[in-house]
Amino acid sequence: MTISRLLLTGSTGFVGRAVTRQLRGLGIPLRHVVRAGSDGRIDGMGAADQVVDCADLFDQSQDWWAQTCAGCDGVLHLAWYAEPGQYQLSARNFDCLSGSLTMARGAIAAGVERFVGVGTCLEYDLSPGAVAADAPLAPRSPYAAAKAACGLALGHMLPLAGVSFLWARLFYLYGAGEDPRRLIAYLHRQLAAGNSVELSAGDQVRDFLDVDVAAELLVRELLGTRQGAVNISSGTGTTVRQLAETIADTYGRRDLLRFGVRPANPDDPPVVIGLRPPDDSTPARSPISQPIPA
Repeated sequence: MTISRLLLTGSTGFVGRAVTRQLRGLGIPLRHVVRAGSDGRIDGMGAADQVVDCADLFDQSQDWWAQTCAGCDGVLHLAWYAEPGQYQLSARNFDCLSGSLTMARGAIAAGVERFVGVGTCLEYDLSPGAVAADAPLAPRSPYAAAKAACGLALGHMLPLAGVSFLWARLFYLYGAGEDPRRLIAYLHRQLAAGNSVELSAGDQVRDFLDVDVAAELLVRELLGTRQGAVNISSGTGTTVRQLAETIADTYGRRDLLRFGVRPANPDDPPVVIGLRPPDDSTPARSPISQPIPA
């Protein structure tokens, strides 16, 4: 699909900044909808880019969104409440759900042709370990439940109005700009400083993917014709122990790894891998062992 102007939410976030870099390289004019005062965090602005700011994009009316989406033939909706340590259980997830549905109604009124929203692997029933995009859902937190509800509702609302819709579920991302409290950033920070790294036993298998590769996949899907749901994942699994040892070897400091010091989360699924469509491939990943730039 050719997009003459794309409305993008979440431009200042971890994933949004990587997506903005990808889109800037393609020369697609963007209209960024951001929280007032945060536009300085957008990773570069194209000459044709526009910024619309507001106090809370999840508290806007359908008419406001119709006006804001006017002239855009595509929407990539990345924004969501994502405060580390709080977002999983926060009631604000349901404000994001309600606001996203209002946004979609405004996009329909504005004549948007394609709408791509972003979900999470936590929507799935993860008991099988490896899950395809059509696997059963069984969200176990307010965050996952709100995301699942959003994807399901938009999956009926938008196609019924003639809008092409895709729900892209993200797996375990790492890379430039990630929160320092996340696992891979924590590993690099501790090892670089020569400090010990306290970990669980590390038996969990996860589908890790560099955020820039995830952004490349998202943009590919945005510009494609796929509808329904898709996994933004590598399709392969790595144990946390393997991950930590690979990164520690870069510093020559496996001796700093303290496995089994932190208790395992009894609710943590042992395996989470996102299967990609058989006719598609994941771009080559950047080395997970390399230090993550700020």
